Amino acid sequence: MSEVQTVENMVSITIDGVEYKAKEGEYILNAARANDVFIPAICYLTRCSPTLACRICLVEADGKQVYSCNAKVKEGMEITVSTPDILAERRAMMEVYDVNHPLQCGVCDQSGECELQNYTLELQVDSQSYSIQDTKREASDWSSVLHYDPGLCIVCERCTTVCKDMIGDAAIKTTSRGGEALDKSWKDNMPKDAYAMWNKLQKSVIAPSNGTGSTDCSDCGECVAVCPVGALVSKDFVYTSNAWDLKKIPATCAHCSSGCQIYYETKPASIEDRTEKIFRVTNEWNYVSLCGAGRFAYDFENNIEGKDEVAFASAVEAFKQAKVIHFNSVITNEEALMLQTLKEKLGVKLINREARAFQRFLNFYTQASGNSLYTLDFKEVMQSDFVMSVGTSLRNDNPNARYAFNNVQKMNKGAGLYFHPVGDTLVPTFGKTVESFVHQAGHEEAALLLIIDLFADKDKLSDSVKEQLDRDALITTLGGDADKFNAAFDKMMKKKEKFSLMVGEDLYFHEKAENLAKLIAVLEASSEVSVAMIPPKTNSLGVALICDLDDEADGFTIGYNESGDFKLSALGDGDLDMPAMNQQEGTLTNMHKRVTPTNAAVDYHGYELNDIMREVAVAPKETIDWTEHLPTAKGFKAVEFDSLPNGYLNDGTENRGYVLETTSIEVEEVSIEKFDKSRGLEGEIAYRCNPQRQFNDFSDKAHQIFEGFGLYASPAKAETLGSKVEVTFDMGSITLDVIVDDRMEGNIVAVPDFKSAENIYELFAESRYQTVTIREV
Repeated sequence: MSEVQTVENMVSITIDGVEYKAKEGEYILNAARANDVFIPAICYLTRCSPTLACRICLVEADGKQVYSCNAKVKEGMEITVSTPDILAERRAMMEVYDVNHPLQCGVCDQSGECELQNYTLELQVDSQSYSIQDTKREASDWSSVLHYDPGLCIVCERCTTVCKDMIGDAAIKTTSRGGEALDKSWKDNMPKDAYAMWNKLQKSVIAPSNGTGSTDCSDCGECVAVCPVGALVSKDFVYTSNAWDLKKIPATCAHCSSGCQIYYETKPASIEDRTEKIFRVTNEWNYVSLCGAGRFAYDFENNIEGKDEVAFASAVEAFKQAKVIHFNSVITNEEALMLQTLKEKLGVKLINREARAFQRFLNFYTQASGNSLYTLDFKEVMQSDFVMSVGTSLRNDNPNARYAFNNVQKMNKGAGLYFHPVGDTLVPTFGKTVESFVHQAGHEEAALLLIIDLFADKDKLSDSVKEQLDRDALITTLGGDADKFNAAFDKMMKKKEKFSLMVGEDLYFHEKAENLAKLIAVLEASSEVSVAMIPPKTNSLGVALICDLDDEADGFTIGYNESGDFKLSALGDGDLDMPAMNQQEGTLTNMHKRVTPTNAAVDYHGYELNDIMREVAVAPKETIDWTEHLPTAKGFKAVEFDSLPNGYLNDGTENRGYVLETTSIEVEEVSIEKFDKSRGLEGEIAYRCNPQRQFNDFSDKAHQIFEGFGLYASPAKAETLGSKVEVTFDMGSITLDVIVDDRMEGNIVAVPDFKSAENIYELFAESRYQTVTIREV
C-alpha cells in the first residue's frame, strides 16, 4: 500500500472474484496494478492523463464495458478483466497495430523490450485479418539527441502526453500524415474500437508542435523512455546494442538534488575491448521522470590505467599538512562523513559554498519552525492543487521541481504562483491559472509576505508580520497589477484544498536569508501551506547534515574536484585521480529527504578517498562500510549499504533506501524584520544560473550535453550585447560568449557555475545576484 494511502480513503473492490483494497477515486487500471493484477495497456502513463489511444485496457465493471485507464473505482465495484467479447476486441486491436508494422525486429533498437511484441504474444495474435497499403514515412532527427521513425510509430501518444503533462514542454503533437482512408464497408466487419484506431493509425503521425521539423524542447529524452516500440530512440543509441545484451545497474543520478532513480545500462565496449561501457541510461518512467542530464550525461567516468603510487604518497603528505579541504556536493554521504572525520581528527576546515549556504538556511528555519527538516517532499508537492515557487529558476535549477509545478496544473486542475526576477516564457504555459511575478532581485521577502497575506490566518500572526501586509502594495512592488491579480486569485482558489510552496537557492544566498527562513516558518505555522526546499546541488542536503562546514579558511588547501594546492579529481585533471560518481558505491541524500543507494556502473582502477583515510586517520576496509555510521542524530539510520532497497512497488511507492527522520524542538515566537524595498538591485544584473542540462563538471564532460559555458541572455538583451562580452564584478571579471536563451525574458543575464575551474562562486561572493558592468569585446 502506498505511504500516502490511509484506511479512511480505501474502498473494497472485486477483480475476477477476488476482493482487493484500492484508493478511492483511483483508476481501475492503477488499482489493478497496485494489487498485482495484470490488465493490458499500451498508451497509459501512471502520472499523466489518460488518452484512450490504445483501447486494449477494456474491462467489464459492474456489467458494463469501460476503459480501465479512464474509469474510477468505487466501493463494491465488481470488475472482470477478460470476457470472450473483450478478448476479441483486444485481439482485433492488436491485429490493427500489427498490420503494417515493419518486420525488422532483429535490428530494431526496441527488440527484446518491445511492448508491441509482448502484447502480440500475450494476446495470441498469430494471424492477420486485415490489410491496407502503407504510406511512406521518412525517419528524421528532431534534435541533437532525438531520432524518430514514423514507420515504427503506433501513435499511442505516450510521448505527447508525457511531454505535456509531466515535462511541460508540449513540444510534440499528433498530426495528419495523409494516409489512405479505410473502406467504410469494413466498419461493419470490425469491432468499433479497432476500426477507429485503424483510421487513426492510417492518418496520423507524431511531429514537433512548432511545425519546423525540430523540437523546441528541453531535450530530456522522456519521450524516448516511454515509447513502447522503436519509433523514438536516442540518436546516440541507434543500432548500437540489443536490449538483452545490456546489464542494468541500479543507481542514483549524480547531477542535481532530485536524486532520480536510474539504470546505467552497460556491456563490453567491443569484442576486442572487454571493458564495461555505459551505452545508455533508462528509468522507471511510470514513477520518475529524468532530465536531459540524467538521461544523456552518463559518460563522465575517470578512465585510468592503475594506481599511481607516487601521486598517492604525495596525497598522503598533502593531507598531513592540510589546513583546508575545499570540495563541492558531487560526493557521496560516505565521503562527506570521511571529510567530517578528518575535521574532527586533524582539525582541518571544510569549505563547500553551496552546501554551507543551504546549511545556514536550514538552521535558521529550524530555529524558527522547530522542525529539523522542511515539511514536504516533492512527491507530496505533486499531490497538491495549488503550488507556488519563490527563489528558484524552475526551468534551470531542478527539473523535478519544474515537473511537479507543471503536473499539478495538468493533473490536479491546479493553480500556481511563480515569483522570480528572471522572466520565463515557459512557466506561464503550464496552465491557465498560473500567475507569474517578475520582480526586482532582492524583493523575495515581498513575495513571501504576499503569500502570507493570501493564505495565513491573520489571528495567528504577530504584529511584526501584520504591519507589513498591504496586499495591493506588495503586488505592485512585485511587478503585478493589483486589480487584475485579485480578480484572478479568487478564481484560482475555487475548490483548492492542498497548498504547497517550493523555495530555492536564491533564498539561501540572500543577504536576508534568516528573515526569509523565519517568514517561511510563519507561513507554515499560520496557514495550510507546506514548504519543500530545493537543495542547490547533487548531495547538498547530505553534506549540510553530515559536515560541520566553515565560512572562510586560509592555509594549505586540498581541493576535491575544486581548486586547491593539491587537487583530488574525478575529472582526471588533478594531482591524484579519484573515481567519478558512476564508478562508486555509496548513498546520496536527495531533495525528497531520502537516502538512496547508488552503484558503480564501470570499473575504476585507482585510489579512493577511503584509501587516504586509512593512511591519515582511521577508516574501515571499504567506502560502503561507512554507510551504517552516518549520523543518526541528523536523521540517518544505522543501516548497512547492502541492505538498502532500490526500486518501486507496483502502486508507485518508492522503495529506495530510506527517508530521513525528522525531529522537532520547542521554539519561541519569532520576530520578523521589516522588508526594506530599497534593497532591490538596480542597474545591470548578473544571475548565477546554469543552462538546462548543465549542473557540474561531470555533465559538461558528457558527450551528449552541448549547452556551453557563456553569458545567457534573452533574445532582446542579447541583441544589445554583441557576440562576446567582459562581465566585471566587484571581485573580478570574466570574458564570455553571449548565448541566446529563447525562453528568457528581461534584462538580467545568467552566468553559469558548472565549470569549477572558473571559480564563479568567488565572483558572486555570498549572493546569487550581483550588479555588474558588461562591455562588448
